[in-house]
Amino acid sequence: MKVFLRAALLLAAVLAASCTRPDILTLFVGTYSDGIYAYEFDQNAGVLTDDAPVAKAEMPNPSYLAVRENRVYAVSEMPDRTASVWAWRWGGNGFELLISQSTGLPERGEDPCYVSTDGTFLAVANYSGGTLATYRLREDGSIAPLDSLTISGTGGPDMTRQDRPHVHCAVFTPDGKHLLFSEFSADEIGRLDVGPGGVRNYCRAATLHPDYGPRHLLFDASGTHLYVIGELSGDITVFDYAAGTLTERQVIKADRLDARGAADIHFSPDGKFLYASLRLRGDGIAVFEVAADGTLTYVGCTATGPHPRNFNITPNGKFVLVACRDTDAVEIYSRSSETGLLTFTGRSISVTRPVFVDLY
Repeated sequence: MKVFLRAALLLAAVLAASCTRPDILTLFVGTYSDGIYAYEFDQNAGVLTDDAPVAKAEMPNPSYLAVRENRVYAVSEMPDRTASVWAWRWGGNGFELLISQSTGLPERGEDPCYVSTDGTFLAVANYSGGTLATYRLREDGSIAPLDSLTISGTGGPDMTRQDRPHVHCAVFTPDGKHLLFSEFSADEIGRLDVGPGGVRNYCRAATLHPDYGPRHLLFDASGTHLYVIGELSGDITVFDYAAGTLTERQVIKADRLDARGAADIHFSPDGKFLYASLRLRGDGIAVFEVAADGTLTYVGCTATGPHPRNFNITPNGKFVLVACRDTDAVEIYSRSSETGLLTFTGRSISVTRPVFVDLY
């Protein structure tokens, strides 16, 4: 009887653990350091299951990642010919390197800072190189050699930060037909066509106001609105999107201190709020309410640690994780689903120079 009882209790414990497992996510942290760190994060409690990482992928300056199924694509943000993009296979408790490819030919690929994929192609934004690099993905998820390199333009008024071409972000359109990218120094959004022949045929999709410095681009869940944050201007521009065409709907201020360091943008899982990270002065996360027509209303701003370059929101919407580069910490904030506002939990994850976070 005792043996049976112990067996029953063990089975109950296993079943209970399996029921709670959906709340345990893999937290990937990219750094301006020596690798990608993977942790187990409980999105219901807002804590790590263990302070130590589950695994680490050794590579220099993995500053931005794209996670798709069990593949992790990461740029190595280096200022020379060693700049590259790496493909890793994630096995749940470890990384396996598939391949790395140069982001230039061998020039114009310096400081890759953004990577995205539609499952067929991979796009890399080279900030200092001033180019957009595209690649085909092989069946195993590895990256084929460089397929195309599009050189960005200049024309912005900031003669220090817009003095030469910079590309900061590239996103595939929800209809699968185009790739949009931010031309930081030209104050424009570029567009390329996506098809069987590759990623080709550059044209200008939109012109932003001078001194904008477009940084990150983000589509809403409907795929009918594109949001563009300006690093220099601190503005967020809302565009209507249809069949490759962008029509400006609204411009609203995110950085109200003119710190010229606006960075990342993300939606809450329910799409009701948009968040933007602000750096260099008054560092924090700005909050906007999203109307049915896609326009934004400013709600407020929560102060964070210094230099919140990148952040992300748990799929259940309960917590926001903020990579604060200059304090070597990923800070954890609770989120109100009603007001959208954030509250610091007092908890953080110690990581050397974190600049990217994602949950899988």
